[in-house]
Amino acid sequence: MINARLMNILRAPVITEKSELVSKHSTYIFKVLPNATKTEIKQAVESLFNVKVEKVHTCNVLGKKRRSAHGMGVRSDWKKAYVTLAKDSQLDLASGLADKESN
Repeated sequence: MINARLMNILRAPVITEKSELVSKHSTYIFKVLPNATKTEIKQAVESLFNVKVEKVHTCNVLGKKRRSAHGMGVRSDWKKAYVTLAKDSQLDLASGLADKESN
């Protein structure tokens, strides 16, 4: 896999109230490229954060229709990835570093 492609697959972490609740179960949500596969997402997270990924679920989010002064518009569609880590791994998205728990 090309390193430049891996660096561009993960666009941004999704930080919402729901994602904070899910992160307690070692699942983190990322905004990813629309054409990224589950295998590429797994490789990107493992190489960037040095953690072990158990599984990846993806979801295509459709853009909402919005009304403006210039008429109707549509937000862009995007892809969301739910990444579940191994039990001994944990991500710290605030600092961008991965920490391994020792239990």
